Amino acid sequence: MELLQLRCFLAVADELHFGHAAHRMNLLPASLGRNLKNLEESLGTRLVQRTTRHVSLTESGLSFLEDARQLVARADALKEKARNAHREQSHVLRVGAIDSASIGLLPQLLNYFRQLHPDIDVTLHEQKTIRLLPRLLSGRLDLVFVRQPERRDPKLILKPLLWETAVVAVPEGHPLGDRTSVQVADLVNEPLIVPDRHSRPHSHDLTIKLLLEAGLTAQIAQIAEEKHTIVNMVSAGLGLAIVPRWSSRLAIPGVRFVPIQSASGLAIRRLNLSAAWVKNTRDPAREKLLACLDDNLDEIAASA
Repeated sequence: MELLQLRCFLAVADELHFGHAAHRMNLLPASLGRNLKNLEESLGTRLVQRTTRHVSLTESGLSFLEDARQLVARADALKEKARNAHREQSHVLRVGAIDSASIGLLPQLLNYFRQLHPDIDVTLHEQKTIRLLPRLLSGRLDLVFVRQPERRDPKLILKPLLWETAVVAVPEGHPLGDRTSVQVADLVNEPLIVPDRHSRPHSHDLTIKLLLEAGLTAQIAQIAEEKHTIVNMVSAGLGLAIVPRWSSRLAIPGVRFVPIQSASGLAIRRLNLSAAWVKNTRDPAREKLLACLDDNLDEIAASA
């Protein structure tokens, strides 16, 4: 009997849906099913009854449920006790961030932070939200800056920070490149480069929804994952791309970034950025960084 097997059982018991439980565990459904089967075999009893339309706990599963919760809670408490002891002695803060936060938020924030706390080293890890949150939960990161996930893990604290401004990246020489601003309607019939929805749902949906709300259909010319790749594709003339304003700091030759305005003339700010950390954990270095962020958030947000 392993902790991962117990966690898979608890996820199925809470969700009563193998797909939702697998998503919560960041596992493939087949992998979650194998862990559950191995647990049942080690206990010598069936814990879950599953049909094509219904998932329920057996009598053995219901009887085992509370003991399993207590075992996992005790293991988590022991792990957090060890982590907290390490954090209080450590002068290294491990921070993860999505690409736009790495480009725009962190350079400003760390400039202020290092002036206040030069004794604390900060290591940075840039990744997508879907990859940062599991690393945070596993203890490999102490703090992350991410988009709000579609399904919030109850073990995490998510603190909304700001909304990033949307701009359109256009190749040099494009008619829209000489404009001081554009509206969504100006993008009709323009080939668009969009992120893959599985890895970047917020950025993907931003492009699709902005056009739908204007009564338009996005003309998708290319799908790509990395922001740097998307902007390079714009430079090569493969299409336009709606990106966060901080992406303009990539300074890729041959690309201009033009603000997008709503019909009322306001900037479009729909890409949320949040800080996330694990509940019930103590980390003096993390608290100092968050305090520094609170003190300077208005100035940082003005550039987003």
